[in-house]
Amino acid sequence: MKQVVIVTGSGRGIGAAVARQLAAGGHAVAVNFRSDRQAAEELVRTVRAAGGVALAVQADVADEAQVTQMFDMVEQELGPVSALVNNAGVTSRMASFMQTSSTTIENVFRTNVYGTMHCCRAAIDSFRRSGTKGVIVNVSSVAAATGSPNEYVHYAASKAAVETFTLGLAKELAPEGIRVCAVAPGLTLTDIHAVSGEPDRPARLAPKIPLQRPATPEEIAEPIVWLLSPAASYITGTTLRCGGGL
Repeated sequence: MKQVVIVTGSGRGIGAAVARQLAAGGHAVAVNFRSDRQAAEELVRTVRAAGGVALAVQADVADEAQVTQMFDMVEQELGPVSALVNNAGVTSRMASFMQTSSTTIENVFRTNVYGTMHCCRAAIDSFRRSGTKGVIVNVSSVAAATGSPNEYVHYAASKAAVETFTLGLAKELAPEGIRVCAVAPGLTLTDIHAVSGEPDRPARLAPKIPLQRPATPEEIAEPIVWLLSPAASYITGTTLRCGGGL
């Protein structure tokens, strides 16, 4: 069954890989971005050039009003939303907890936790209006289990919140046939490391991973897309850890 899927924060990295794989499978994809319009629109052009259906939609997921507008626009342009991937997330420069400002902590939780909740609320409303037994996949992180000491414990805490939220929401919505899962990537080759102040972090940490290497965004996208599919129809409330053995 073809789906209309919103992928938040999908202009690049894991989100872009998810959008490309969904489009290649024949699904209509809403490519959400907050500020990098050029990357999102380039991805949409690539999808359309290959015969796929895609739409770039600007919205800051931390703002509930913008999330509502995003869902309205997608429904008008592509049709009823049948799936959501909550990929949008932010981190900060690596530092110990006491060196991390309150503003930074609030910004991370506003996007990673509140943003995920805002988008889930909008998706559930959309599923119920259209009678769709939709699917939500939240993107967590292996950091939720490791705590990321001396790097960004606030980010790890935000992702732990996402996993607990995923479990509880899945149990609430299961009687309606709506599934909610999460994927927790480990070290992945995206620009998050440069944003955090250490672009060479994947090379530094690779020897500590049992598989001895970081993941590519495509390797994380594969299980996300699988969880959205009918092949995962009996899976809900589960966080799939994709950490190369960690």
